[in-house]
Amino acid sequence: MRETVCEHTQAERMIWKLSQQLGEVKGKKSYGYLPRPMKRQVDEIVDQLEYIPVVNECYQKWWELQCQVNEFYSGKKQERPPLSKQKEFRTIRNAVIREAENIRLGKISFEDEKREERGEWVDNWEVSYDCLRMRARIEDRKLPLDQRDKAAEDLERLAEYGDVHAQYFLGLLYRDGGLLLPDAEQAAYWLELAAKRNLPAAQHALGKLYLSDDPEVHDVDDGLQWLESAARNGNTDAAYHLGKEYLTGKSVQKDAAKAAEYLRYAADQNHPWANYLLGKLYLTGNGVPKDEEAAWNCFRMADAYGHPNAQYILERQDQWHQPQLLMTVSRLLYHMSNIFRDNAPTVPAQPRMYIDRKRIRELQELRIALGHQPDDHEEEQTQTWGGMTMKGW
Repeated sequence: MRETVCEHTQAERMIWKLSQQLGEVKGKKSYGYLPRPMKRQVDEIVDQLEYIPVVNECYQKWWELQCQVNEFYSGKKQERPPLSKQKEFRTIRNAVIREAENIRLGKISFEDEKREERGEWVDNWEVSYDCLRMRARIEDRKLPLDQRDKAAEDLERLAEYGDVHAQYFLGLLYRDGGLLLPDAEQAAYWLELAAKRNLPAAQHALGKLYLSDDPEVHDVDDGLQWLESAARNGNTDAAYHLGKEYLTGKSVQKDAAKAAEYLRYAADQNHPWANYLLGKLYLTGNGVPKDEEAAWNCFRMADAYGHPNAQYILERQDQWHQPQLLMTVSRLLYHMSNIFRDNAPTVPAQPRMYIDRKRIRELQELRIALGHQPDDHEEEQTQTWGGMTMKGW
């Protein structure tokens, strides 16, 4: 479900109708606050999505696991209810409402949760041999932990001596955690040392760190400044990130025209996600003049450079009169995959029979009274040691 790019015309029409009606709802746009007729509409959309083969297969597998749990406790068989009536999946209904509301408000979607970022990559040929060797040992999970810790200490010494890539890698280690305990301030310290020496990957990573929600380092002005420095130095992921920031208005005042400038800069350097997003802007006229021909060219370039959804959009040019609906069902499937994953039932283990000591003593006395030896019929305990079976342990 996470990987599926799906078209479901009937569901799209129903979501479009719901989006138009949400404008009449005052107050909170969530399932519990909607009037009853609109709740029924949301339920019908969820039930339509259940007909998609991959959703039906996932739901059936989930239901089989859930039945094992239910039958264990109640002993009763149950029929599978419609997905909209399954209480464990109530959040699917609110995902449908959010998607419809975003359509009504004309919000641009990104679909880039699975995007591979190259903006933090550095070419190995630029990195010193010592730094590469230490990094390889740090990332080798087959090595004992003490050896990996020693490599991290050596990397920090190399960073202190002024190796710019060691400073950068150390900053990432502190940012991401794992081997080292996460420490945003230490991450910012080491990344800034590398960023000030004009390493674009470090500038990009530092900009994202400052724009993150981490209260220890959050700084919008510095974040934007370092992303702009990285973009000027040719880091197209930084330019794409800036385009998104100005589109969403999350960290800076919304400015679709400025967002389009950054996206165009990255797109001109063959960034597939920037081309894809710029194509959407041309379809909707958001920050740029509405231009289907320009949109077609952007999607074609995005497809040529490996964007996973661009071909799907190109094949549906007849639907470009309602660009907000493109990828709607696919985004819902992504949400649903997370909900299925988070609600996977755990089949309970069979209970083990427990007999208390008093009862064991009574049973042993009864066996002796019947003529058995005290240790007769007792279960023999075994333990394997070095390939040999040791009895009586």
